[in-house]
Amino acid sequence: MIFPIDWGELSLLLAMMAIILLVTSELISSYNRQVSILLNKKRLRRVAVIFSVLFLITVGIKAYETILTVLSR
Repeated sequence: MIFPIDWGELSLLLAMMAIILLVTSELISSYNRQVSILLNKKRLRRVAVIFSVLFLITVGIKAYETILTVLSR
């Protein structure tokens, strides 16, 4: 079964993923010298920034839809 997802839910999902990835990259940077971690810190931050940009795009789309709804009344 496919559940419908709207822009608000997608925006929340992207925001949470971006926050988790940014926090993870910061925690890895502080423990990188003590433990051998197989994650690439630079790549993790790049993916976090991509998710942040996608989040901002979804917020922009939602704001655009809201403006169109208000103006069409």
